Amino acid sequence: SAVSLPFAVGQCGNQVGCRFWDLALREHAAVNKKGMYDEALSSFFRNVDTRSGDNGPDIYKGKICSLKARALLIDMEEGVVNEILQGPLRDVFDSKQLITDVSGSGNNWAVGHKIYGCQYRENIVEKLRKTAEHCDCLQCFFIIHSMGGGTGSGLGTFVLNLLEEEFPEVYRFVTSVYPSGEDDVITSPYNSVLAMKELNERADCVLPIENESLFEIVNKIHQMINSGKLGSTVKQNSLVTSSAGSTKTLQAKPFDAMNNIVANLLLNLTSSARFEGSLNMDLNEISMNLVPFPRLHYLVSSLTPLYTLADVNVPSRRLDQMFSDAFSRDHQLIQADPKHSLYLACALLVRGNVQVSDLRRNIERLKPSLHFVSWNQEGWKTGLCSVPPVGHSHSLLALANNTCVKPTFIELKDRFMKLYKKKAHLHHYLQIDGMEQSCFSEAISSLSDLIEEYNELDASKGGPRIDPSRLKIAV
Repeated sequence: SAVSLPFAVGQCGNQVGCRFWDLALREHAAVNKKGMYDEALSSFFRNVDTRSGDNGPDIYKGKICSLKARALLIDMEEGVVNEILQGPLRDVFDSKQLITDVSGSGNNWAVGHKIYGCQYRENIVEKLRKTAEHCDCLQCFFIIHSMGGGTGSGLGTFVLNLLEEEFPEVYRFVTSVYPSGEDDVITSPYNSVLAMKELNERADCVLPIENESLFEIVNKIHQMINSGKLGSTVKQNSLVTSSAGSTKTLQAKPFDAMNNIVANLLLNLTSSARFEGSLNMDLNEISMNLVPFPRLHYLVSSLTPLYTLADVNVPSRRLDQMFSDAFSRDHQLIQADPKHSLYLACALLVRGNVQVSDLRRNIERLKPSLHFVSWNQEGWKTGLCSVPPVGHSHSLLALANNTCVKPTFIELKDRFMKLYKKKAHLHHYLQIDGMEQSCFSEAISSLSDLIEEYNELDASKGGPRIDPSRLKIAV
């Protein structure tokens, strides 16, 4: 079976990764009642029995002896990875899959990318090859990281470069959490823009997610619960409220609940790889069908339902309502409005007992309100997975290649320029070996070029239907 190999890099990446593995195991447990090792499990887990020594997995008549996640966890502080190793997921990872340091990257991209990159390069490559050897058919790499800190942005993009060098033919899919305007890391605009240059050049597909959107979504869920609308109640050990189990008041930044939404996105994204479906869609297909221009590979994701595992007892959304939700701002994981921007392509990943005819009917219903580029009016890709998320009858993830990501990049550029004009905090970066001021000017011009490409597309919106010029072939 085709395998995706996740890399969680940095604090945010590992916290999201931890939620993802936890939720994935619960999903498989709900479906796989007999505890047999099957193809669905094999896409993200290996069946090993550590008691059998090193002479290969000893699988007793297909029964699961011991599951190990196919993943690498990398962080330059030990805290989060240690928490994972002491928590309920400790048996899913072994030390061969972990790379940690003690001092962290001090919120400095250059420390993560240049110092730790060089220092850990061989270790990462060796663990990467070992993990890849256990995969019959390695389909794509998956990086989960944040843009604002030092390790996630710096070492995360270093890992991206390594993957391109070592396995150039394997797709590189990145889930990046972008900091908000009032981020408490003062250097986050530098880290994010330096990381963006690497994402522009080395990723096949990026799902940008904004902290601000996650925070708003969590607040909305809380308001819905507290207003007692729909008789909604929170289950006692709900992930929406806390990971500790008791219902807490909403802290200033409810990271558990926010990470949970990102994990839920990844759960839906990978469901086709993990379960059967009448119209399965693998991650490579998303990239092949949704990215017509190599640099414009940033996809806006929206999700419904937003909460997971029936954390909140809210009546299920009707199917048609879910399709409308997926195109509304409230369900988007970045602050953007795709309806008033231009679509290059759109993918819908549906889970549960949904018919292809339902999909088609809803696409036809929504189409008139969406602006697609003239040369890709039929730019829809659909996937159907028969297994719904635990506690729901169905769910929907929409991925749109849409020019509405542009404001996110413009805002990031503005925040970068505010610091850079004053040369604020630059010395922290420039004192690091291999870090030149040109790294900053190249990074900002890479971002400006990307914004310009989106501008050109936006300028074509609403104009006459001009097909892009084709190559003229001499006969």
